[in-house]
Parts: sequence; structure tokens; C-alpha cells
Amino acid sequence: MSRGSGMDIDVLVLGGAGVDTVVHVPELPLPYADSYLIDPGIRTRAGQTGDFVALGLSALGLRTHHLDMLGADPEGDLVRAFHRDHGIPLTDVPQPAGTKRAVNLVGPDGRRLSLYDATRAHPDDRLPDTTVRALAGASRHAHVSITQPCAHALPALREAGATISTDLHDWDGESAYQEEFARAADIVFLSTTALTATPEHAVRGIAERGRARLVIATAGARGAYLLADGELTRIPAVSPPKPVVDSNGAGDAFAAAFLFGWLDGQPPLRCARYGAVAGAHACTVPSTDVDPIGRHELLAGAEELEAAALGAPS
Repeated sequence: MSRGSGMDIDVLVLGGAGVDTVVHVPELPLPYADSYLIDPGIRTRAGQTGDFVALGLSALGLRTHHLDMLGADPEGDLVRAFHRDHGIPLTDVPQPAGTKRAVNLVGPDGRRLSLYDATRAHPDDRLPDTTVRALAGASRHAHVSITQPCAHALPALREAGATISTDLHDWDGESAYQEEFARAADIVFLSTTALTATPEHAVRGIAERGRARLVIATAGARGAYLLADGELTRIPAVSPPKPVVDSNGAGDAFAAAFLFGWLDGQPPLRCARYGAVAGAHACTVPSTDVDPIGRHELLAGAEELEAAALGAPS
């Protein structure tokens, strides 16, 4: 899985940089009312999918570099400060339309509804090809967000020799936009939330139509499904160590921990257990806070899972 000892970057993360405004609501769906009093308040902070994957990887000790387009605006300044404060190298390409932003409505049970500002990206957006090739050439692996303009970077990543992972998030299994990413990636993550087919049918379809060696479908409290070497394995959910407060970032934490294991040469089942432990931890962290799981806690949690699996009755 390593491309040699001369790599300066373990994981190059493309796309998914942005800012969220987090609003805790009394219930989801939110009934119509003229107004609501929001407690514990409304907060705008840096951190969308690429930011959180990069953060999770970095917290586990992987040399991580993030590449995306950012605006010359307050939101872009928040993203740049996020990376600076957490020691994550960032290459930001000017985005005239402004930095990506969203509003996240979070219910009492931790479920989330995201409203994305579609004006912050355009079909003709591009990451400079020379920049993509240079960074990919120095990287062991590239994790590609499905945000604009990352689809255009896929050929350059492949030609540079990088292995690729992607997260299709709440793909329905049919949309052509996500399909392009699914076909190009060696490792594919997705959520079962919006699938129109069974998880098994979806993950096998991804493997059959593309180049993916591993496909992982996360199902929240129902665990996850791992397809490796043609065999589908059900990964049990992990009980969170503390009360669940917010599901935001759980999928990103799962992907980061899985990639940590994979780049370390661990078998896919252990990588998936890493992901389950990290995802459960993320659900206990309010989306307004930053507290990624560390390596020691991750390994300890995975050891507990494996011990429990060995002690389970056959």
C-alpha cells in the first residue's frame, strides 16, 4: 500500500473544505413556527467533510495535506485558521464564488439535516492540474471528496500513481455524479441512508462497475457492511463511550480511521473496526467542538472489540 519511502505525504485530501453554521433545534423535522429560541445557541465554525477527514487522519499521526478552493472571505479565513491551529498543511486555490458553506440543523437525538449553499461552486471550477499532480506524486494515498471541482482531478490523480478513496455520503445508488467517483476509487465509503437497493446489492454493484477493492457502507446504529475480496461482512455498531449528542462528522471519522488502518497494512476487518470505534466516538462530540479520536484510544477500542468477538458464542 506504500508507494515508497520518498513520499512526504501519507494522505492528500481533496475538496470538502468549508464552513457550517450549526443550529440545535427541538426536533427534526422542524415544525413551522414564526420563531424559535435556540439553546445552546447558533455557532458558525470551520469544518466540512474534507476538513474533518484531514483532522481525523492528522490526529492519528498520518502526514496529511488538504487541497481545495477557498474564497477571500470570512468563511475562508475560518478554514485557513482551522488548518493552521491544528497543524494541517493546506493548499487553497482562489474561489471567486466564495468558500463553501452550509447550515446544519441538529436534533436532540443527534440527527442532522444539512442545507448547502449551491452558489459557492460552479461546473467550470478546476484545481490546477500541475498542483494536483505535484501533491499526488508526493502522496501515498488521495482521499477525494465529492465536492466540486474534485471530479476533474481524478484522471490526474490516477496518472500520478496515487491510490484513491472517496465517500459517496448519502448516495441513492443511481445518481451519475457520485457514480463517477465510485468507479475511479480503490476504496469507496458510502452511507446506506438513501439507497434504493439493499446494502449488499449497492456495494457489490460498486465493485463490479469500478476498480474498488474495498467498499464500506455505514448504517449508523446498525453498524456497517464491508465488501472485501468478494465477501460481505457485517460490522456491528460500537456503543458510544458517552451519550450521543451529534452524528455530524461520524462518517468522516470512520473513513479516517479505516484509512489509518489500511495504510498501516492492517486487514480490512480490523480497518472497519477502527472505523466503527472512531465513528462512535465522533457521535459523542458536539459539532461545535473539535475532539478527534487519538491513536491510543482508537487501538484500545479496537482491541476491546476483537476480544469481545473472540469471546462471543459460535
